[in-house]
Amino acid sequence: MQRKPISPEARKQLIIAQRNEVTEYHIYKRLARRIKNTHNSDVLNNIAEDELRHYKIWMNYTGREVNPSKWDIWKYYWIARIFGITFGIKLMERGEESAQINYDQLAKEIPEAVGVSKDENDHEKELIKMIKEDKLEHIGSIVLGLNDALVEILGTLAGLTFALQNTKLVALAGIIAGIAGALSMSSSEYLSHKSEGNAEGAIKPAIFTGIAYLFAVVFLVAPFLIFASPFMALAVAVVDSVFVVFLYSYYISVANDQPFRKRFLEMVILSTVVGLLSFGLGYLVRVLFGIEI
Repeated sequence: MQRKPISPEARKQLIIAQRNEVTEYHIYKRLARRIKNTHNSDVLNNIAEDELRHYKIWMNYTGREVNPSKWDIWKYYWIARIFGITFGIKLMERGEESAQINYDQLAKEIPEAVGVSKDENDHEKELIKMIKEDKLEHIGSIVLGLNDALVEILGTLAGLTFALQNTKLVALAGIIAGIAGALSMSSSEYLSHKSEGNAEGAIKPAIFTGIAYLFAVVFLVAPFLIFASPFMALAVAVVDSVFVVFLYSYYISVANDQPFRKRFLEMVILSTVVGLLSFGLGYLVRVLFGIEI
């Protein structure tokens, strides 16, 4: 049966879609070969076959092979390996959504476009939800550690900056408070899970919480080890805290399909308010007790 010729605009969109599909096919296949978890590997292989099937559907209309994007294969493969499969895949899918492929318009000329669109929106998203990762299963513990560190340590550094006005002393106090806070948060997270009757699964959340806490501490204390001016160091620490909030807010928004702006603004405002209060408290303590170092 001879197919009806398609318009130049439709053909142009199909070629873009072909490149997306074959690129993602190679990304999924490469990830499936490299990961050890057989469940996740099977899920990735299933998604890869979907992508290849879509590619062949479009090729029936364009009548040409399309090469994958080697840069995208390399980029998203390593993003998935470093930051987690789910994050890497969803970030890639966001890129596909911005490719300006209008399936509703294509469906007027190509009936199969409806089925492909449904696969992209429903079937593949359901498959992605089946992927199991420690990073996502313990995302609550990671957020808990980061949030507490950013609020507590930034507040501590702000207060000590005005009370002591000595970068080395502030850094030393920040490191001590950070290590103590990380151990405290880890033990609290462990006991919390254990009290819920989940003794075997209590260790990983505790580890993730502690590591996240220490990660934030390193970012916040580092400026006090670099700059001579305590106020310059504090300013950089505040910028660092905003950067950390931006990173994990964006990560969560992509990996868990949550709104980015609301979470980001809430955390920035909370950290800023606590920092200003602590800064004022440090000044008050310095004046009341006449501390001069």
